[in-house]
Amino acid sequence: GESKSYLIPYGFREIVKEGDHVTKGQALTDGAPNPHDVLAIRGVSAVHDYLIREVQKTYRTQGVDINDKHIEVIVRQMMRKVKIEDAGDTDFLPGSIVEKHEFYVANEKVKEKAEAEGKEPNYATCVPTLMGITKASLATESFLSAASFQETTRVLTDAAIKGKTDPLLGLKENVIIGKLLPSGTGMKCYSEVELRPTEDHSTTVLGELLKGV
Repeated sequence: GESKSYLIPYGFREIVKEGDHVTKGQALTDGAPNPHDVLAIRGVSAVHDYLIREVQKTYRTQGVDINDKHIEVIVRQMMRKVKIEDAGDTDFLPGSIVEKHEFYVANEKVKEKAEAEGKEPNYATCVPTLMGITKASLATESFLSAASFQETTRVLTDAAIKGKTDPLLGLKENVIIGKLLPSGTGMKCYSEVELRPTEDHSTTVLGELLKGV
């Protein structure tokens, strides 16, 4: 079979022996693997599991039990962007970092246009990216949300130079300006719901009070 050599960093110890069978992405030395390497070699699901497992390990050693879903929300935000490899017929630039939903919407438009013209669609291609928590927070579409986290001056200056507008879709930006939160009964689908009491509660309460007199 084909053999391949790997350089081991100084201070690391091998955890495999000669003749061992290893799988793709399996660690050959002790120590924590780089999450970006896990993503590149084993894929999105593997890096999700790795990050959740490592965070849970830290909390469980302190006797703290946390449901995986809370960590999954954070990991999802860290991986919500993709890097464009081939722009295809979209307006993206190769190497640019965009939101996943923007990527899917752009490809859907390419498909509709190609079908209308009777051509084969030339889709854009991408690779998943993993951002740190700080970078993920600052890379949000809402400049109000980003400015409330860190680097306020830089974020607001950048928004002013680019003439950005905030769609006010998240919770933080609506809290900042004192607007009704788009959550629960504050969601748009409930904005025109008319609430009517099934009975006159004031009369009922008054009657209960008079019983005790």
